[in-house]
Amino acid sequence: MYRRFGKRLLDLALAASALVVLAPVIVVVAVLVRTRLGSPVLFTQVRPGKDGRPFRMVKFRTMTDARDAAGQLLSDDVRLTRFGRFLRSTSLDELPELWNVLVGHMSLVGPRPLLMQYLPLYSDKQRRRHEVLPGLTGWAQVNGRNRTTWDERFAQDVWYVDHVSLGVDLKILVLTVLKVVRRDGVSAEGHATMPYFQGNAVEERRAA
Repeated sequence: MYRRFGKRLLDLALAASALVVLAPVIVVVAVLVRTRLGSPVLFTQVRPGKDGRPFRMVKFRTMTDARDAAGQLLSDDVRLTRFGRFLRSTSLDELPELWNVLVGHMSLVGPRPLLMQYLPLYSDKQRRRHEVLPGLTGWAQVNGRNRTTWDERFAQDVWYVDHVSLGVDLKILVLTVLKVVRRDGVSAEGHATMPYFQGNAVEERRAA
């Protein structure tokens, strides 16, 4: 019952309330992003949602458009400014995703929506992470966030799919607040967030 109806009601109630309460913060962040990073203020990208169906996720911009002499974008580490790192470490860049929750593209809690190009690389078990709506936060985010391996992260995502409940969701939301305050697990060593997932064969060779 909770998975079918209660979870959506919780999403609507909390996302709508958060958008109202945090509206002044959202406006201030938008102004700062426009001043320090330029336009566009929002970064949008197509991500896979439930059952792998694509949707357009929206976040605050955290990177510049710096390019090399050939016109190619520089690496994420170079384009991610100190201000951008602050937005990510505090999760302020994620606030616009409350809109994605409100319109039903995402849930407050669920596996984080990753990149479309990862879809064909998943094993059958890993693909189960798409059996539920992607989340603003999730079990993997409160158990290591970006400092876990891909195998660990996918295992945590599938664990959540099998254990969706009101109690689990509330626990994750509380732990998320604590993680954000402590700024735990923001990035993997040597990466702006996490290294790209290149498939299970590559991950197995790295673990060997």
